[in-house]
Amino acid sequence: MISRRQALRGLIGMFGTAPWLESQDYDNDPVLGPINVFDFRDLARKKLDPMAWDYLDGGSEDEQALRDSREAFKNLIIRPRMLVDTSKIDLSTEVLGAKLDYPIILDPSGGKNCFFKNGEMEVAKGAAAAKALQITNGGIDDLIESGKGPQWWQLTTGGQLQSKQTMRAFVKRLEAQGCQGICFTVDIMHVSHRERDMHNKLERSWCESGLPARDVNGNMPKAKNPWRAGLYPSRPGPLPTWQTLEELRSVTKLPIVVKGIMIAEDADRAVKHGASAIIVSSHGARQLDHVGATIEALPECVKAVNGKIPVLVDGGFRRGTDILKGLALGAKAVCVARPYLYGLAAFGQRGVTRVMQLLQTELALNMGLAGVPNIASIDRSLVRWRHEFKG
Repeated sequence: MISRRQALRGLIGMFGTAPWLESQDYDNDPVLGPINVFDFRDLARKKLDPMAWDYLDGGSEDEQALRDSREAFKNLIIRPRMLVDTSKIDLSTEVLGAKLDYPIILDPSGGKNCFFKNGEMEVAKGAAAAKALQITNGGIDDLIESGKGPQWWQLTTGGQLQSKQTMRAFVKRLEAQGCQGICFTVDIMHVSHRERDMHNKLERSWCESGLPARDVNGNMPKAKNPWRAGLYPSRPGPLPTWQTLEELRSVTKLPIVVKGIMIAEDADRAVKHGASAIIVSSHGARQLDHVGATIEALPECVKAVNGKIPVLVDGGFRRGTDILKGLALGAKAVCVARPYLYGLAAFGQRGVTRVMQLLQTELALNMGLAGVPNIASIDRSLVRWRHEFKG
């Protein structure tokens, strides 16, 4: 029987592009214990306050879209190709000028301080160590200025886009910092009913400040403004429109990535109004419920843009096989949030890095087994829906 160390050396021989494997101590380093995203999920659940866990893992209303986001992958079958030389597997790709070692990007996510202190900074450090591109909510300026930050796109939900003046100020700051793109999230103009959080009487401000300590009896302090149901939706002013995207396009040369597209018609509109790329996304199934899985929405959006701009996707990706399926259906890259948040909650920045490493290696192994040695060799013929017949 071979030892774990001997097995590891064999793995290194197969995947020479992953030098981080060589110096890792599997016997003494707890971050190396979990072997997949689901193991990190179990650890995160054990470490987090139940209120923080529900905020991380929950969806909106019935959570049907949340369940669909995982279940849909079962209906997409990989069609492996045999006798292809996969002795060298190359995951590298390029998205909007950003050269990536592998096609997995860190999605933006709010509430990181509920999971780990200085969460956004920990994620940025973890992303940099994993050599991955991060879409950031902001707050990593010091790391960027130090020159040790990751490649990054800045998130906006529209607040900085209320006028040409605010747009220009926003863009000027990003360009000066070396930002490589702007990610405009378009599916969060109203706050959904996230019923786990409502039952928990979560104070939404705690999502940014971090949860307060429980008392000796295990009770959380009473929230001043708990997340409530039954409040009719309203906003103080007009919300962004496709015209807003055009105006943003007119004030910057930075790539603009529109996140939250779920239908072909909007994918086509994004192209016409100046988007550089789109992310097919349901906001982690945390906004509108009953929209199905993003992996189901991906093909119509890819068809609609017709190669004019890159299409990315997020939602439910937990395995290398999931990522392979997304790439086969036409995604240029796959974005993840909950997987790295599980790593963050369990181990901070090292957990983030480790989750990304595991996904990277799973993808490489799955590509080798499927007979696709590089990203360019992955195409629609690699997968079929379970109901499709291939004669």
